[in-house]
Amino acid sequence: MFHTSVTDLRQPFVETVETFPYECGWADEAIFFVTAETGTDESAQVSLGVQLSADGIRWLDEGSVLTLRGPASGFVRVTHFGGFLRLAGTVAGGTTNGATLTVRLALKG
Repeated sequence: MFHTSVTDLRQPFVETVETFPYECGWADEAIFFVTAETGTDESAQVSLGVQLSADGIRWLDEGSVLTLRGPASGFVRVTHFGGFLRLAGTVAGGTTNGATLTVRLALKG
């Protein structure tokens, strides 16, 4: 079984980032694909950590981290997670505009 969802589409983030939580307890593995869109300052640094949750309310850091500088794309893989996943982190440097992010979550089970 395979499913892809866009959890955040061209969402602006300034200083802190918390992506939309996604319920995916059925999946065996997940990959977050993250794009810092055009318009994100070249010197902005986005640092995102994977968080997991059993209930979608209380979040724990999983340990995997993705870092992007300026407009760029990257991904982070996750296995052995609870019922919900999201990314949380910071935007540092750059202008006060922060970063505009698109986040896709690909699930396989």
